[in-house]
Amino acid sequence: MPKKISSDFNGFSSLSFIHNKVKGLMFEKVIFDFSACTWFEANLSAVLGAICDSLAMGLNSMEFININSRIEDILCKNEFLKYFGGEVKGDIYQTTIKYRRYQSSEQSLFKDYLDKELLSKEDMPKMSELLQKKINESIFEIFENAITHGDSKSVFSCGQYYPQKNPPRIDFTIVDLGRTIKSNVMEFLNRDMPAAEAIKWAVTERNTTKSGNTPGGLGLKIIRKFLEVNRGEIQIISADGFWQQDKNNSIFARKINTTFAGTIVNLEFNIDDRYSYITKEEVENLRNKDIF
Repeated sequence: MPKKISSDFNGFSSLSFIHNKVKGLMFEKVIFDFSACTWFEANLSAVLGAICDSLAMGLNSMEFININSRIEDILCKNEFLKYFGGEVKGDIYQTTIKYRRYQSSEQSLFKDYLDKELLSKEDMPKMSELLQKKINESIFEIFENAITHGDSKSVFSCGQYYPQKNPPRIDFTIVDLGRTIKSNVMEFLNRDMPAAEAIKWAVTERNTTKSGNTPGGLGLKIIRKFLEVNRGEIQIISADGFWQQDKNNSIFARKINTTFAGTIVNLEFNIDDRYSYITKEEVENLRNKDIF
């Protein structure tokens, strides 16, 4: 494992490289050696968990060695290591959003998880009940997209609070190992294009590869708008494409050196935010209400 794995271009590139290194192995023992690793952002347990799940499908065994005590502690608190023989530790300061793997049939469980583990947390930006519901639906559509577009059997998620960062933030990561965005968009448009361009097309409002009357896209319209005003960030990695909307609402897209056989969506909420948010619909209702 590299020295530092963060939720940025270099961190996602490193995880994609690791995925490629072990992809396709059968009946092997894979050892993840953390001796050089001094920083691992715990929300990225979702990516590492997806990689390990693909290894398990190939009947490989896995072992994690030389994890420093600080990293091991957080991976016990978010319950990642319990799936690999590690212990579970209490999260006194409530900084973790638990690592979970959901099957395609467990949609209601994932929705409950979003509300309880992420959206209802005290440190999240304040929002109305209706907006919280819409944000839940927007993030849930990422889950649904992994199942319908990606033809994925499982979705992996994990999050982490970073109160010491500047600004303090919460990162929440969703991963699947199904068809890539590039494959779906190229098939739909019937033309070749770079993965980063395909992601850019997929996140553009009204673009979708679904057919009929079913709404499509990545479900990012509401969450992108919220993160724009919240000065948060979003990153999407799929195939060899990296796309990011940063805290200044600037778009950054480029190619990574290796191909990730699936899709990663990382949502970064700015929790140094004293505003309260409601929907435009609620604003209109307040304006039209008879105050007498």
